[in-house]
Amino acid sequence: MAAQDPGKLRELGKRLDEAQAKHATGATRPPPTQMGIAFRFATELVAALLVGGALGWGIDWTFGHFGVHTKPVFLIVLVVLGAAAGIRGVLRAANEINADIAGSAPSAKDGEER
Repeated sequence: MAAQDPGKLRELGKRLDEAQAKHATGATRPPPTQMGIAFRFATELVAALLVGGALGWGIDWTFGHFGVHTKPVFLIVLVVLGAAAGIRGVLRAANEINADIAGSAPSAKDGEER
């Protein structure tokens, strides 16, 4: 194994430091738009409802295939559970968005220091 050229290693280290500094300063992303927030909430809720409804329909269909008539018990139960999961997902998404906005907004102390 050949020895590495120290000059090349220093140059590589310098380029890595510059890239890390550039990436660290450009890491802030803009806050989400109102349209983006609305789409995220709608997606969370609709996806949970669809998954719950599909699972309920599938379980009812499976039991019906084997002669046990459960329609629409599992469909109703799992749609309700899906709605609860969707609402919980929307609340969690709202908390994440509020934390992002609060973290990216300048605080009142920053304005007072000037």
